[in-house]
Amino acid sequence: MTTKQRAYLKGLAMNIEPIFQIGKSSLSPELTKAVSEALEARELIKISVLNNCMDDPRELAQMLAERTNSQVVQVIGKKIVLYKESKTKKKIEL
Repeated sequence: MTTKQRAYLKGLAMNIEPIFQIGKSSLSPELTKAVSEALEARELIKISVLNNCMDDPRELAQMLAERTNSQVVQVIGKKIVLYKESKTKKKIEL
């Protein structure tokens, strides 16, 4: 992903609300599966890391990206933005 593509995705992500929260249980297989399905449907998602989660948001973003075959767009504070091109419903043109 080029820096221009990343900047474009960051701009799009500013206007969306987090659709997942990572809490005390951290990354469960169920959460990973749900994130993967959401990425297929939406392509760009935002995830919020709650204060009771002891893991580093950057590490969580990296693990989620590896498990869902997506790309980390950005991690700001406790917010993670992931992108994965949809196989069936392509919405975002890079």
